[in-house]
Amino acid sequence: MPRQPGRVYVLGRDDGTDRTEGADRGDCADLRDSAHRDGDRLPHTARIGSFLARDGSAGAPVGVDLDRPHAGVVFGKRGTGKSYTLGVLAEELADAGGVAPVVVDPMGVFAGLEAAGGRTVDPAVRPASIPPSAWPNLLGLAPASGPGTLVWQVVADAVDDGSGEATDRNAASGTTPSPSLAALREAVDAADAPAETRRAAANHLRLAASWGVFDADAPPVASLAADGDPAVLDLAGVPDAAAAAVVRAVARGLYDARIAGDLSRLPWLLVDEAHAFFDGVADPALRTLLTRGRAPGVSLVCATQRPAALPSVAVSQSDLLVSHRLTAARDVERLAAAEATYLAGDLASRLPEGVGEALVVDDATETAHTVRIRERRTPHEGESPRASRLSDPEPH
Repeated sequence: MPRQPGRVYVLGRDDGTDRTEGADRGDCADLRDSAHRDGDRLPHTARIGSFLARDGSAGAPVGVDLDRPHAGVVFGKRGTGKSYTLGVLAEELADAGGVAPVVVDPMGVFAGLEAAGGRTVDPAVRPASIPPSAWPNLLGLAPASGPGTLVWQVVADAVDDGSGEATDRNAASGTTPSPSLAALREAVDAADAPAETRRAAANHLRLAASWGVFDADAPPVASLAADGDPAVLDLAGVPDAAAAAVVRAVARGLYDARIAGDLSRLPWLLVDEAHAFFDGVADPALRTLLTRGRAPGVSLVCATQRPAALPSVAVSQSDLLVSHRLTAARDVERLAAAEATYLAGDLASRLPEGVGEALVVDDATETAHTVRIRERRTPHEGESPRASRLSDPEPH
């Protein structure tokens, strides 16, 4: 007779089922470390750790609901476990059915997910996946300037849609070819505009080509989430504008792929250092996922060491909040802004001190808990280098 899986308290499960799966949040030593033992797992549940008991030991296992889409944020100052926690969630998503994790990796620390069947992807998106109206800002041109207006018009003519909506759907489904940057430069050269305007526009398009992220024949965005294995977008060393373009294309592409019925799985977009992608070309797509992503089934989790740099909508629309230690006053204030009426006391005063410990606010259950994040099963590459490890004497 097969052994029953260890019971787990499930965060974010708001469908009326037993969120605790029988677990007691107290000092449940009999449930300690039951997660993933002998391959047991609860369906559509990500086991991220365990309750931190009053004596410092690990209590009942804690999971996150994967059955339905969610919006979440992971906060934490550098070195407290923010990226580590995002990696734990990606591991769990890799093991679950019907979902697919796509990880935005600006620092190059998630390659270890290859041990969970994942793949590291060199970022490549179609030029058509960026709407015409966004191209001037992407290239650092004023939209009302001569070169900015010319680039906007050339891209709009090339994709035959100035609204950007059809452009995104085509990029996601791959049903319509995209112009190359070379073709856009040719259109600029042939435009009826002053030579100085054409020269400036062409130079900025050459700059975009040097980023190496635009490819007219790039696979559709939906292919990133087709098989359910983690897809890690390696943006380490990629210029900020180029990285923002990739995040914009992927976020909107996943959304539109679900709308169009081109993606059978529910994608989870996990964005590390998310503060870097708001207030730029990626901002509208990320906000779309925050405010409208749950209807088509797209989840977004934003991790950052600078909560104050996130827009307020990122916190207000999140039904899951995980916060490691914070010390900067502005960041603590952003956490305090998330405090709901059902929570008693000051959230900021409840932040744990230890590395790998986190305060988890679950809007579905209207509760807050202190959790110890479980150990990664795949290599974590986000640990800072240490001089002491480089200065050890060589063995004789």
